[in-house]
Amino acid sequence: MKLDKRDLQILAILQEEGRITKSELAARISLSPAACWDRLKRLDQAGFIKGYRAEVALEKIAPTSHFLVQIELESHQAADFQRFEDAMLEIPQVVRCVAVGGGVDYFIEIVCRDVAAYQDLIDEVLESKIGVKRYFTFVVTKPVKDSPPPLELLRGGDGDD
Repeated sequence: MKLDKRDLQILAILQEEGRITKSELAARISLSPAACWDRLKRLDQAGFIKGYRAEVALEKIAPTSHFLVQIELESHQAADFQRFEDAMLEIPQVVRCVAVGGGVDYFIEIVCRDVAAYQDLIDEVLESKIGVKRYFTFVVTKPVKDSPPPLELLRGGDGDD
């Protein structure tokens, strides 16, 4: 499916405002509600929209601590990577896990209520024998930026191609 500028505008707006009404979305991109709805359905059916979710203000629910953890595995066989990744999928406090190149194997983001809860979790990970050779923990002291990528810039221009 080829995306045009309006498709990219729809996706960019939805990244920022997932609860926008269909009529407001249509007005923002200068389309009729019916035409906008058709585009939105087409984008959704083609898999360009992975889902809709709310960004919850965790600080209003309970105090939390965030940690970035750099992981190096003991062995680098396909089964070792799969065992580690499967384990990460099962740990609810791991909110993000990415495989990387360049001398480190993974970065994971963990959200816990405090440092003690994080330490208990990391102890469990180490005892689980999932192949962690070394890890480095970085405590997040302040979020600076967390935003979706600029779709039109990723496409290299105006999106009309």
